[in-house]
Amino acid sequence: MRETVLLGRQRQQTAARPPTPHRHKGGLARGLLRTARPKQWVKNVLVVAAPAAAGQLFTRAALTQLPLTFVLFTACAAAVYLVNDARDAAADRAHPVKRHRPVAAGQVPASVAYAVGAALALLAPTAAALLCPLPLAALLTAYLGLQLAYCVSLKHVLVVDLAVVTTGFLMRAMAGGLALGIPLSRWFLITTGFGALFMVAAKRYSEAVQMAGKAGATRALLTEYTTGYLRFVWQLAAGVAVLGYCLWALEDDGSATSGLLPWRQLSMVAFILAVLRYAVFADRGTAGEPEDVVLHDRALAVIGVVWVAMYGLAVAHW
Repeated sequence: MRETVLLGRQRQQTAARPPTPHRHKGGLARGLLRTARPKQWVKNVLVVAAPAAAGQLFTRAALTQLPLTFVLFTACAAAVYLVNDARDAAADRAHPVKRHRPVAAGQVPASVAYAVGAALALLAPTAAALLCPLPLAALLTAYLGLQLAYCVSLKHVLVVDLAVVTTGFLMRAMAGGLALGIPLSRWFLITTGFGALFMVAAKRYSEAVQMAGKAGATRALLTEYTTGYLRFVWQLAAGVAVLGYCLWALEDDGSATSGLLPWRQLSMVAFILAVLRYAVFADRGTAGEPEDVVLHDRALAVIGVVWVAMYGLAVAHW
């Protein structure tokens, strides 16, 4: 009888004991890779934006510099993710989803995440200074400084958090131009910057709608925003992005009549439709990660392909 009671107590203690992370060969490496957010690397494809806009996407310099720029930007972003997850490990453990992140789950020690993040943060700008134009190295350094400051404190500052995340997208779009020495036009910067703000504010608005009444549980700053304010921001940003693009398309630089059709002007239709389609998800409060919205909505993906085709024909003067 006594043995039965002791056995029962042992089982209860074993059941109550927190599960030990399953460590196996390659577990740490896989955990580091997951922490680096491979799914988010698609955002770094924005480095081709400026060369594509200038019609220099397939030059010899572009074919060598752009893949390198993509890798360096990916390394910088991975460094930021590693440091962020190491800092937020304790808070992430209390979150129903984030507690599965490798650092919070114990698969990757915080000290290792800090070390690998610091190594990437040092290596990427150094490699850029040696292999790329100095303006690109300066941009990567500024990106790292801004994003690390965001991890430490800026993500808790009202409005500034939106500006920092938007600037990260804008820096990605600028990187390709700096890598190839391409001048960045005012219309490119306006459209890209406010387009990014549109998507960032739409994502925050969706988070606020979905987490109504418990917003602080996932992002503390959401309790400081109202859904009305975030709606105003994404609507304003969408309007300015459309205006900037239309002013570029209607600008007379002699290319409007050089092709078979006025592709610049026609591309406005696809661009506006894409913004309006994306706004549907923003208005519903379902605009999460931009890449998820685009890839999971067939109509938006088709509109995007049509716009890319028209934009390419306009740049190529066909």
